[in-house]
Amino acid sequence: MNKRKYKKRNNFTNKINPSRFINRATQSGNECQHEVKNTFSDFNIDQRLKRNIINLGYEEPTPIQDKIIPDVLRGCDAVGIADTGTGKTAAFLLPMVNKILKNRSEKVLIITPTRELALQINLDFKKFSKGLSVFSVCCVGGSSIREQISELSRNHNVIIGTPGRLKDLINRKTINPSIFNNVILDEADRMLDMGFIVDIRFIINKTSRKRQTLLFSATMSKRVEVMINEFTEKPAKVFLKKRDTSENVEQDIVKVKRGEEKIDILHSLLIAEEFTKVLIFGRTKVGVEKISKELISRGLQATSIHGNKTNSQRQKALKLFQENKIKILVATDVAARGLNLNKVTHVINYDTPATYEDYIHRIGRTGRLNQKGVALTFVS
Repeated sequence: MNKRKYKKRNNFTNKINPSRFINRATQSGNECQHEVKNTFSDFNIDQRLKRNIINLGYEEPTPIQDKIIPDVLRGCDAVGIADTGTGKTAAFLLPMVNKILKNRSEKVLIITPTRELALQINLDFKKFSKGLSVFSVCCVGGSSIREQISELSRNHNVIIGTPGRLKDLINRKTINPSIFNNVILDEADRMLDMGFIVDIRFIINKTSRKRQTLLFSATMSKRVEVMINEFTEKPAKVFLKKRDTSENVEQDIVKVKRGEEKIDILHSLLIAEEFTKVLIFGRTKVGVEKISKELISRGLQATSIHGNKTNSQRQKALKLFQENKIKILVATDVAARGLNLNKVTHVINYDTPATYEDYIHRIGRTGRLNQKGVALTFVS
C-alpha cells in the first residue's frame, strides 16, 4: 500500500464516530429473526454427503444455509449477504460437492481474499467430501508454487485460491480457467477493499460463459452491488442482515485518558477471568508484533499473525490459538480476514479500524453461530 493511500485510510479512520462502536447484544433465543424451514435431510443432496454432514455433528442448517442452498441446488446464480460466522462456507460447499457427485465433469473455482480463508475453506471442503473421491487444490501466495503446480497435475474438481496466485497460475497456463463452470466469490466486500477487482475480472472473464456464479459478502455496498450485476445473471438473493453488526456481539468502547498507557489498560483487561480467548487487532505489522512481544514479556500467553510472517509461522500461530494452547492472538486486518476461529470470547480493537467495514469484519470473529461475544474498541 503506498503512502498516499495509507494516509487517506487513516484520515477516514478519524471520521468514524465512536458511538458506532457501542451496540447492545440481543439476548440469544429471545426472538426468531429467520425461521429455519428445512433440515439437512430435506435437501435434495446425495445420501453419502448427508452422512458426512451428520457425522460432522451438523443438526440443522443456519438461516443462510436454509434459504440459499435450495436455490444453488436448482442451478441459479445466487447472492448471500449475512454476518460473518453464520455458516456461509457450508452454504456454498455442500451444493458444490453434491453437484460434483452428480456429474464428475463439474469444475469449481472458489476465490477468496486471503490465504488463511482459502486454507480454511479447503479444510472444510475435505471434511464434507471425506470418502467421496472428490479432490481440491489450494492455491495461495506464501506457499510453494511448485508444490501447487504439482498438485494441479493430479485429479481434482475444485480449486480454492487467492486472486494474485490464481492469476499467476493462469498466466503460466497451469490453470485453464475456461473449464470452470462454477465460480464462488467469498467475502466479496473484502476483495474489493483489498483492491482485487482487476484480478477478479481477469479471472472470471476467462471462465465458462455457461457458469453458475455465487457471491457471498458480510456487507452490502454500492461496489458490491456493481460486482453482483457484473458477474451474476438474475441471481437469487438472500439478505439476512437486520443491522450492520451481529446481534450476538456486545460492543463498547474503552476510553484512554491523557497520560494513560494503552498497553497497561489492555493488560488489565486480559488478566480478567472472562477474557478466555481474545483476538486483538492492530493496524500495522510492526505494531502487532510489538504488542504481542510486550504481552509475552508480561507473562501472558500470546502470539501474532501478520504479513511479515511466513505461511508456516502463521498457520502454527493459528493452530495454537484454535487448540487453546494460547489465549491471545494479535493480528492485522489482512492476516485475520475471513478466519473461522472457534469460541473467541472477545475482540479488542487496540488500534481503531481504518473503515467501518473493517470494524464489521473484525468483530465478526466473535459471537459466531449464536454464541455470545464482546467487542471492545480503544478510543483516545
